[in-house]
Amino acid sequence: MLDFAVLAVFPGLMVFAAVSDLLTMTIPNRVSLILIAGFFALGLAFGMPLAAMGWHLLAGLMVLAVCFVMFNFGWIGGGDAKLAAATALWLGFGVLARYGFLAAIFGGILTLAILQLRNMTRPEGFLARNWVLRLHDHKIGIPYGVALALAGLVVYPDTAIWLAARTI
Repeated sequence: MLDFAVLAVFPGLMVFAAVSDLLTMTIPNRVSLILIAGFFALGLAFGMPLAAMGWHLLAGLMVLAVCFVMFNFGWIGGGDAKLAAATALWLGFGVLARYGFLAAIFGGILTLAILQLRNMTRPEGFLARNWVLRLHDHKIGIPYGVALALAGLVVYPDTAIWLAARTI
């Protein structure tokens, strides 16, 4: 059962956050809250030492502080900041730098793709869905949660919780 939780909770919420951000330009607060609760529940279930959990918490708080500054400058949305912090909680310091690097790379690719889309003719018919039109709008930001989620999924197999699940 714990194996299923390791395979379902973090990856499932990352996919949900990415799709939600892409379709609505919002990441619900409950995603970050469930990520936080899920980390502590699985950490305790796997017998993660409290000191290790504290280091993971510190990683999440540090990312939250950095993202809060970025949010105040208008560089990222509030949902992105909360998602990045909750993701950092799961990842810990061991893969945090790689996560940040990949999020930046994936975010750059996503931004270039959306900017290219915005230079194209507005879609009509089947492609004229609200979310496609929203992505096409020059006044709307970039759904950066997609990049954050993808980067999190790439580094997840190197996290303490994933590795703990492999030893059961």
